[in-house]
Amino acid sequence: MPEIVQTVLPNGLTVVAEPIPGASSLAMTLLTPAGLASQPVDQQGVAPLLSEMICRGAGGKTARQHSDALDTLGVQRSTDAQTRFFRIGATMIGSKMKEALPLLFDMARTPTLAEEALAPSVDLSIQAIDSLADEPQRRAMLELRSQHYPDPVGRPPVGVREHLENMTVDTVRKFWFEHFVARGSILGFAGSFDTDELLATVNDLLGDWGGEAHPAHGQGAGTGGVHHVHTDSTQVHIALAYPTIPDTHEDRVLQQAATAVLSGGMSGRLFTEVREKRGLVYSVYATYAGQKDRGDVLAYAGTTVPRAQETLDVLSGELRRLSEGVNQSEFERAIVGMKSSLVMQGESTTARGASIASDVYVFGQPRSLEYAASEVDAVTLDQLNAYLKANPPGDMTIVTLGPEPLKA
Repeated sequence: MPEIVQTVLPNGLTVVAEPIPGASSLAMTLLTPAGLASQPVDQQGVAPLLSEMICRGAGGKTARQHSDALDTLGVQRSTDAQTRFFRIGATMIGSKMKEALPLLFDMARTPTLAEEALAPSVDLSIQAIDSLADEPQRRAMLELRSQHYPDPVGRPPVGVREHLENMTVDTVRKFWFEHFVARGSILGFAGSFDTDELLATVNDLLGDWGGEAHPAHGQGAGTGGVHHVHTDSTQVHIALAYPTIPDTHEDRVLQQAATAVLSGGMSGRLFTEVREKRGLVYSVYATYAGQKDRGDVLAYAGTTVPRAQETLDVLSGELRRLSEGVNQSEFERAIVGMKSSLVMQGESTTARGASIASDVYVFGQPRSLEYAASEVDAVTLDQLNAYLKANPPGDMTIVTLGPEPLKA
């Protein structure tokens, strides 16, 4: 397989690129240190607001002109404010790279951020907050995020209504100016490209980009405990979290395997024990949220009022029971599922571009699919069970949405 290239431009921008033989598309991920955690405490919502406004004109072009230029090239693009980074993502035909990159980089370097774009963008952001009333599962997970994670990591990705209502275009421009900078940003590519041509193009377009900033980090723990949000509903939404090892820990693949045992499809423990055997829920899952400086297991269950207490008891019980170990068939299914996910990631230039950019932040360098697969192949049942025994779940943060609180 062709090697993944990683270089740092003199201005501090890290560029990482993975050629994928046989691919016709080229995916790009640009991460700038302008995430939710970088927002001023009284401006929560400026990053997602910028995600909307940055698409409304750039490089001296109006919103329509810029959008038409990208559409003419067949470029699919998206933006979003993540916890630590602001992401601009795009997928294009590899042969259109030299025409598409100037337009995409204009979004980061010379967005218009016009006064007239502010009001409709604020309206859309507030609509996103209002829509949570119709998305109780998402609302439960956002409430869990705010209770479990420390500030500023636990800040809501939709922002705070009062902050958005008081936002000015100067506020948005200032946030962009301070955080859309070269040093601390990561640019990832995967797919069809000539390495020399790609790096030369990036250097020509971004070599004079300046500035320096660093992603913010939350330290310590969040509020934790048990929290209830009253809703007049026949449904109850339960969200749980507990801390575990970070993504940088040498045993991270064991934690990934443990979570795959819990929530690896219809044969996973949670589906089997909570839904199939007892018929308690219409939805249940668990996931490992590994980050550079922390790791957490998050779980969710959606149920009805009469079954809510039993659902919480069984869900938390299954999470704790995992420390007693897994059997051979559970282990084999988990490993096969993990390997399948890697294979599917390898077939997506978008997934690989995002993955290697994230790797650079978390590990300092990209990981090849072959390396990731070798980590999974090296896991044994004895190793997994020893890890589970040594790392039982600790205190859980529990959030419930429904008519009545539950007993934890």
